[in-house]
Amino acid sequence: MSPRVLMYTTAVCPYCIRAKQLLKARGVSEIEEIRIDLDPEQRDEMMQKTKRRTVPQIYIGDTHVGGCDDLVALDAGGGLVPLLAGGA
Repeated sequence: MSPRVLMYTTAVCPYCIRAKQLLKARGVSEIEEIRIDLDPEQRDEMMQKTKRRTVPQIYIGDTHVGGCDDLVALDAGGGLVPLLAGGA
């Protein structure tokens, strides 16, 4: 079973869209999105958990991947597919 993919997003974030496209290209069929533009409390929670203010903030299982650039770098380094397969 593949790990849960959670992404803090906003409605009109091009980096969020790019990150979702990459994840779907790597076989992720379900992304749990938390829209921080709709719920300020969720933004506060995201900032407390990640120590970052920008979106997207992406978690794969318990691993905080970071933002879109971090996700792209992880993929380029060959680490995304194993992480999505349940490895660490």
